[in-house]
Amino acid sequence: MEELSLFDIPTGKGGDQVRIHPTAVVEKGAQLGKGVEVGPFCVVGPKVVLEDYVRLDSHVTVSNKTTIGTKSVVYQFSTIGVYPQDLKFKGEDTELIIGPENSFRQYTNVSIGSEAGGGKTVIGRRNLFMVYTHVAHDCKVADNCIFANGVSLAGHVEVQANAIIGGHAAVHQFCKVGFRSMTGGGSMVVQDVPPFTMVQGDRAKPIGLNVVGLKRAGLSNDDIKDIKAMYRLLYSENLTVEDALARMEKELRPTEYLKIFSDFLKAAERGVCR
Repeated sequence: MEELSLFDIPTGKGGDQVRIHPTAVVEKGAQLGKGVEVGPFCVVGPKVVLEDYVRLDSHVTVSNKTTIGTKSVVYQFSTIGVYPQDLKFKGEDTELIIGPENSFRQYTNVSIGSEAGGGKTVIGRRNLFMVYTHVAHDCKVADNCIFANGVSLAGHVEVQANAIIGGHAAVHQFCKVGFRSMTGGGSMVVQDVPPFTMVQGDRAKPIGLNVVGLKRAGLSNDDIKDIKAMYRLLYSENLTVEDALARMEKELRPTEYLKIFSDFLKAAERGVCR
């Protein structure tokens, strides 16, 4: 299914020419693709790779072994590829891998991975990180996600595609945020957020389905009806997760959405928001 564009990332007007402001510091060893722009007072470390048409606005620091994908934009005072805020981290040679067309707004902070967590923080493509967002070590962020102002992801968090997390929400370490889910502003998420659901509160609890998001994504009425049935079995029938899964697989059509939902529940290690 073709995804609709959530936002357009403005790129520079310098064509294929690399442009580095005189006040910027680009250390020897850094790799810059065509059309890269490094604005005033930016610092780019020696192990950094900026792919084609990446733009650093101003006062941006990109450090350690960090790759930023094509056409991504990093705005003022963001710190990308910094050491984890983890007392166990001892300077290991870990990395941050960022895909294409991401937008990191002002004061975004993203850490490299840690050896204990596999050594990689990974961000997919076309995500929007609003002002003051924080992505900790070893997180895995998929594609087309939106993180509103002040969102914080603790270490080892996984965010699946098309998820939306509202302003000043925080996600506990090792939690998973499911496909096309929506987390309300100010939520404290301490268990996994199932796909398609909306959660809110401290501690975050389900408040319904992300029906508007499902309709915008072009799901059919039959598909949405099935997802509503999944939600009802999980939350309204007083069933265990295992019993709800058994009922889903017995009573509902074997669609891709049932697979997404059931696979997520089977893999939930911290339990799901209930």
